[in-house]
Amino acid sequence: MKTQDKRRFAIFGNLYQPKKSAGVQKILSCLAAKGAEVLMERDFYDFLVSGQQLRVEGVEVFDGSDFDADFVISMGGDGTFLRSAHFVGSKGIPVMGVNMGRLGFLADVNPTTVEAAVNALYAGDYELETHAVIQVKTDNQPLQTCPRALNDIAVLKRDNASMISIRTVVNGQHLVTYQADGLIVSTPTGSTAYSLSNGGPIIVPQTGTMCLTAVAPHSLNIRPIVLKDDSRIELTVESRSHQFLIAIDGRSEKCAEGTRLTITRAPYGIRIVRRSGQSYFATLREKMSWGLDVR
Repeated sequence: MKTQDKRRFAIFGNLYQPKKSAGVQKILSCLAAKGAEVLMERDFYDFLVSGQQLRVEGVEVFDGSDFDADFVISMGGDGTFLRSAHFVGSKGIPVMGVNMGRLGFLADVNPTTVEAAVNALYAGDYELETHAVIQVKTDNQPLQTCPRALNDIAVLKRDNASMISIRTVVNGQHLVTYQADGLIVSTPTGSTAYSLSNGGPIIVPQTGTMCLTAVAPHSLNIRPIVLKDDSRIELTVESRSHQFLIAIDGRSEKCAEGTRLTITRAPYGIRIVRRSGQSYFATLREKMSWGLDVR
């Protein structure tokens, strides 16, 4: 860790929210007042300077994962947070999410409280949660994208193709062959994302589990199942189109029919900055509007 007046912050941001640029200026001003070294991902820098005509001075520009910092700040929604986590990878750099979007389970710092959040980082008044990452390997087709996910890995039918057949083996034992539009393997972090929208359970982070949730299964008897996260999940997909999609935290690409996918826990996790005393259950109540009388 650097000395306090020379801490380094790497900033990632959403490239599709031009109305939120005021929040970026606020955090840059706050970091400048602290004497911090500020780095910014090139795509976000170009978006602000060329697209939004903002003056962004005194920052070091970097590409992708070519950076080192004490903290990463993700400015956007949960999608931006996932992208930031993708580039952090195994670096172990803590990530703080500033929610410039809508729901925001991962990006939970409100733009209006950015200054207080930065002050808390300097004061050490925060907590770090290590969230599990999962990874996928293919037997005969190398993936073009990063094979690791903080939220989920899904196999899905292509476009208007018929449902796919997904033979699923857990720790060498046949579980079931899903007939469905797809199958989601989610971490606890990802349980409130795509899995939840398909009827999966909400799983408290750091519980050491993974969840399998089918997408539009042919049989109504199929239900989500929660496994220990040291499980080895093997998937073999058959499709009438002879291809299917694999989506890794939303980054999708085509795979050939018959490709065997092996999903396991990755050897590292992502460290997420939380405000001291913040309750996961309070966040759930707020984001899910639990207990809210809508009458």
